[in-house]
Amino acid sequence: MKQLIPLIALLATAPMIQAVEPSITCKSFGTTTGGQKASLYTLINANGASASISNYGGTVTSLMMPDRNGKMGDVVLGFNKLPDYEKKSPYFGCLVGRYGNRIAKGEFTLDGNTYHLPINNNGQSLHGGLKGFDKVVWNATPLETKQGPSLKLTYVSKDGEEGYPGKLSVTATYTLTNKNELKLVYSAKTDKPTVVNLTHHSYFNLAGQGNGDILGHVVTIHANKFTPVDKVLIPSGELASVKGTPFDFRKPTSIGARIQEKDEQLKNGKGYDHNWVADKWPGHLGLIAKIEEPKSGRVLEVISTEPGVQFYSGNFLDGTLTGKGGKVYNFRNGFCFEPQHFPDSPNHKNFPSTVLRPGQTYKNTIIYRFSSES
Repeated sequence: MKQLIPLIALLATAPMIQAVEPSITCKSFGTTTGGQKASLYTLINANGASASISNYGGTVTSLMMPDRNGKMGDVVLGFNKLPDYEKKSPYFGCLVGRYGNRIAKGEFTLDGNTYHLPINNNGQSLHGGLKGFDKVVWNATPLETKQGPSLKLTYVSKDGEEGYPGKLSVTATYTLTNKNELKLVYSAKTDKPTVVNLTHHSYFNLAGQGNGDILGHVVTIHANKFTPVDKVLIPSGELASVKGTPFDFRKPTSIGARIQEKDEQLKNGKGYDHNWVADKWPGHLGLIAKIEEPKSGRVLEVISTEPGVQFYSGNFLDGTLTGKGGKVYNFRNGFCFEPQHFPDSPNHKNFPSTVLRPGQTYKNTIIYRFSSES
């Protein structure tokens, strides 16, 4: 039976959208292979937009946003059932940690101690290892806020979990604001020096999930530099200029405009799968990227406190996954914008530090702001 938690009703600001009372519903999302019960929470804001979030992996399974005509559409790829997320998911919609992105050879040294992590991606450690934060069941608490319906998730990662030092206490709060924003606020504390890099991994398609490729989406990234990678997608340590390269999105450019060019970096990533260095003060909330979908009129702005953003163009989707509504996810049918620290930062002294020490608090805010253009 669904549990309804009423929230304060606010006037809708979006045109052609009837005001509704914000709410959260909760229902069962099944039982994990480890015997833990998972839940699915659906947040509805004052404009009728909605986000469905499971406490399994902090996963956003659905995100309904209006197009230019006010018609709602699901703009994230995903599955209908928990077993598919457990067995098949390429990180659809999840909360990534302890360390988002790659750590070279699954190894880093901190304060003279060398730590070894599980290898799970071409000889590297990716997205927290074999059982990262995307594969655990979080404690969940629905909240009423002035901004909109909210879900607070908490998890305590034990010292040594997936090879990382320190007991890490993590809080992730998801708010579907009445401005049609999905706002994510992460915080963490540790009892030993460790490294932390949390992010969000939704695959977006602003035309609607399963509605073709994303090559026509027009992208602007506020970044003068990016971090080149080798064939296994580990950064060289260089902060390279985007000028004169297919990585220059300082002016609005479609994803498909240059993705087929003969470029070593595009070859290494099989398309875009790189970190851009945000042109803003690290730690301060600022606009990193803007994505526009001409047919639907939907617009996504990516706002964050993080120093970088990983842009991934869905290069490993290959038609073998069937998602929501029986939609088949083919090559480049979704894109990711993951605000975060740089890949492999623990092994590059010139990159912004990801070290967290006792007494410090890790903080990270990500806002996905949706709107539409006529």
